[in-house]
Amino acid sequence: MATDTIKIALYTSSASMDATTTAYSTSNEISGTGYSAGGVALTSQTVATSGTTAYFDAADPSWTSASFTANGALIYNSTNSNKAIAVLAFGGDFTVAGGTFKIIFPAAGASAIIRID
Repeated sequence: MATDTIKIALYTSSASMDATTTAYSTSNEISGTGYSAGGVALTSQTVATSGTTAYFDAADPSWTSASFTANGALIYNSTNSNKAIAVLAFGGDFTVAGGTFKIIFPAAGASAIIRID
């Protein structure tokens, strides 16, 4: 995975993403100022363990000078056929108007964004 590009894309409330989502799609991906289709690459990726839990973590992604509304996100491997890794549901619409939109991941460790117990 060290050479793979892992990305995060943002979606509207019309997107149908769940445990059956297998790959990145442009269907119902958001559009707006400061956002480009496909989202952004996750940086500072970490794969490690804490006790019997394996986890993946990355730096918090952000979009600056942004104006858009997002309802969820997809983390996917753009190097490996855009295969889905995780679906994030925000629990509602979040809007930014001329500011920074940032997704804050939990601290690295057993409570990281993606974990396997």
